[in-house]
Amino acid sequence: MSAVMAQPQQAAPEQPGIEVIAQVAGQADVLSPAALAFLADLHARFEPARQARLKARRERQAFFDAGGLPDFRDDTKAIRDGSWKVAPLPQALLDRRVEITGPVDPKMVINALNSGAKVYMADFEDSTAPTWPNLIAGQRALIDAVRGTLEFTSDAGKHYALRPFGEQAVLMVRPRGWHLDEKHVRIDGIAMSASLFDLGLFAFHNARELAAIDRGPYFYLPKLQSMEEAQLWNDVLDHIERALRLPPGQMKVTVLIETLPAVFEMDEILHALRTRIAGLNCGRWDYVFSYIKTFRAHRDKVLPERAQVTMTQPFLKAYSELLIQTCHKRGAHAMGGMAAQIPISGDEEANEAALAKVRADKLREVTAGHDGTWVAHPALIPLAQAIFDERMPTPNQRHVLREDVWVTRDDLVKPSLGTITRTGFENNVEVCVRYLAAWLDGNGCVPIHWLMEDAATAEIARTQLWQWLHSEGLHLDDGTPVDFALLERAFLNLPARLGDRSRIAGGSRINEAIGVLDRLTHSDTLEDFLTLPAYARLD
Repeated sequence: MSAVMAQPQQAAPEQPGIEVIAQVAGQADVLSPAALAFLADLHARFEPARQARLKARRERQAFFDAGGLPDFRDDTKAIRDGSWKVAPLPQALLDRRVEITGPVDPKMVINALNSGAKVYMADFEDSTAPTWPNLIAGQRALIDAVRGTLEFTSDAGKHYALRPFGEQAVLMVRPRGWHLDEKHVRIDGIAMSASLFDLGLFAFHNARELAAIDRGPYFYLPKLQSMEEAQLWNDVLDHIERALRLPPGQMKVTVLIETLPAVFEMDEILHALRTRIAGLNCGRWDYVFSYIKTFRAHRDKVLPERAQVTMTQPFLKAYSELLIQTCHKRGAHAMGGMAAQIPISGDEEANEAALAKVRADKLREVTAGHDGTWVAHPALIPLAQAIFDERMPTPNQRHVLREDVWVTRDDLVKPSLGTITRTGFENNVEVCVRYLAAWLDGNGCVPIHWLMEDAATAEIARTQLWQWLHSEGLHLDDGTPVDFALLERAFLNLPARLGDRSRIAGGSRINEAIGVLDRLTHSDTLEDFLTLPAYARLD
């Protein structure tokens, strides 16, 4: 156990300016006085800069709402034209051909580390509902996992334990995004950044242990929109390394390119983090959500239903190929996106159809030049690995420079063609309601119709509904007007679609979720994130 963990584990005393407004079992071990002081220092140093970056986001969105379009920056052309490279990658991150993601509960942590994937991304963001018990239990589970002591026994008596270290996936942690607060920890009366809480607390307890075994610590950074936001993360990580007496650049990161503004600053983001970045990832679902949100006021940029917005659509193909080209030019990994499918038991034909979609998607990624991919379910790991093993015999494909790719601004903002069907509209309503109900009930990762839905996919459904309903003259493919009467009919049809509510996640909170979605879709302004108003309802 490290020096920072060696202090007596007791309830944190009242400290000037630091207030923890919730209590759960085992909290004192995680939020020791030294840990709280460490978090308070991060808040004091970086909260003003975080607020400045959030203000810049609002100003940029106002420009888009007024008709502006994102574009490559004139002031950073020298960075894009330069011949620089990122720092060499650590041995543990050279081969990332299959990564699994999921929440941070103990059972998931054990199963993911034991899954056979190269990397497990422990997700405090899109697949974890940030209840206070979930957050504390997640930090506790990761502390124990790093030390090899994590065990779990289910209510049915099944016991779970970690395999030997050499057989485990490499651990990476995704904190929540810059836009989110952690309301349970207040410093001088202000809720601290959820990003700094998640990453700072994990690093405080585990950074030295992971550095000692050449495992980082490693992180995924979500929802960045600019190089300045990347620079803020770099400043935070520099400070943490100094505070914990780690070598400079010890903490490595991969950035998810999952916002439309960020795709125009990929070179700049890599440059801002060049001493510690391992790659960029195609966060495809959040990227589609960001496209809708960015162009919420652009009538000519309305997307068809979600099922038709696939990675073969020109604007998404351009995004993926530009990411590969940019990363490989700079010596970084270009990671592919998530396969949301999960196995379909009891229906062999439907299961094979779902797996065929996964095979086609992973074959597209490896052929295009991606260095690895994501899956949401352990059963998909052998399938994805077999495809990458066959087409990528080397640990990665950074030698594939994709000099044939030429992507313009217009390629990246051109919407996909398609339709809105009644089934697609009603499916969006169902996914929003069911996911939100589960999230309010403490579950941030929910299987719905054999897809693993998380906050990103629910956000696509929610923002599509808002944009469709607030765009005059839209019709379903059968000619039915897309209006609030159609939404009301979808709500009325929900009981028949849902069946027995006691058998679905968060079933007791369905009516509450309907109320939240109804208010969000009727609002004249698109809420930036579904989780912002919903977070006020969490314990």
